Amino acid sequence: MQMRNELIFLSAVCAWWPVVSPAQDPDTLRQILERLGRLEQENRSLRGELAEVKSELATLRVKPSLAGEPRLEERLEIQERRVEEQAQTKVEASQRFPVRLTGMAVVNLFHNGSGASGLDTPTTASRAPGRAAAGASFRQSVVGLEYHGPTAFWGARVSGSLFLDFFEGQTEYSYNPARIRTASFELAWKSRSVLVGIEKPLFSPRNPNSYSYLGIAPLTASGNLWSWQPQIRFEQRLAAGSDTQIRAQAALFQTSEESGVAAEVPAYLIERRRPGIQGRLEFSRKLDDTRRVEVAPAFHFSTSHIGRYSIPSSLFSLDWFANPWRKLEFSGAFFAGRNIAHFGALRQGYSLRNRDAIPVRSRGGWGQFTIPFTERVSLNLFGGVHDDRNSDLAAGGIASNRSGAVNLMYRLAPNVVVSLEALRMSTRYLGSDTRTNHRYDLAVAYLF
Repeated sequence: MQMRNELIFLSAVCAWWPVVSPAQDPDTLRQILERLGRLEQENRSLRGELAEVKSELATLRVKPSLAGEPRLEERLEIQERRVEEQAQTKVEASQRFPVRLTGMAVVNLFHNGSGASGLDTPTTASRAPGRAAAGASFRQSVVGLEYHGPTAFWGARVSGSLFLDFFEGQTEYSYNPARIRTASFELAWKSRSVLVGIEKPLFSPRNPNSYSYLGIAPLTASGNLWSWQPQIRFEQRLAAGSDTQIRAQAALFQTSEESGVAAEVPAYLIERRRPGIQGRLEFSRKLDDTRRVEVAPAFHFSTSHIGRYSIPSSLFSLDWFANPWRKLEFSGAFFAGRNIAHFGALRQGYSLRNRDAIPVRSRGGWGQFTIPFTERVSLNLFGGVHDDRNSDLAAGGIASNRSGAVNLMYRLAPNVVVSLEALRMSTRYLGSDTRTNHRYDLAVAYLF
């Protein structure tokens, strides 16, 4: 409006100027005319821009959307509904951290043979056979919380988790309080991270696929070293190319020394917690969007203190995963070491002879083939062995323990899985025959 008034004023001045000033300078008149021209051009441009803005507003309000896209009002309504749904389903933490509830409700219908020794989930075949038994259990259900914090803590992304189950006790009717399975607090930068928590040993990160054994890891005492223990981990990630990555990991690990203690040693002589050092170096290569190959050597060192004895514990391992074909996956682990009972292995870490403690040397491992027929159906075949050196064992010890299983998993819905599994374990005792046990399990898992 101001520009228009100025244009009218200048036009009037130009019209009356010859009358009031007949002797006007020609240069002054030319400058006035040039300014009038510029103002006229700017006025036309502003009018054009105003017309375009009015046209766009009219299109948003009354014009139907193109290619099926919702109109502005519809998009706002959809967004409001999504905000309302999120407000109904979110779990709010007192410190305003985003928290996610996860886990699974699992029911197991199982039948154990005479070698189960009355346990719901046996790991060895009993020396003295008992009676076969069947039952049902919800004890292996898992409840977890996952949280993510702000990214401003030393420039790192903060995350963590806490997972519980109800597996404590020998039967469904025992006192079964909630038990911490794993827990962690992690600071992750672009190429490195630090984790403090309760996790599997660094050298044994993988598990066979099973809904039959959840309270303890599948193939426990048959080659899978799994015991969850407190630890501090450091990880450094290195890129060796667009499809290749190297992960260097180190951990300060706390062992639990109650496992594998000889019966004649009083409990007060056991130093129940001992520090250990672990390391792992993983090489992974991505073949395409779905296929990859991973392999990782690792180690562990610690010392057990039992009375006046200092018993070394050491281990070397190798774990892997590969799916060179889309319909076949192969994973597993191998280990060799001594005094490794505190990792969920056979409970015979050392033996006492002639007033000396001898660490039991062990080796073993497990492997699994997975065949994903479809997105809903998969077949898993896995087996493992734990073999202790006979000359290191006390009389009546377990020379070796082997297990093999097959299960078929069917996904009824995106969050409902049905699994049917058959397992056979074979335990060889020193000075006696081999004992066997069969276990059959039908599991229904509701994932949430």
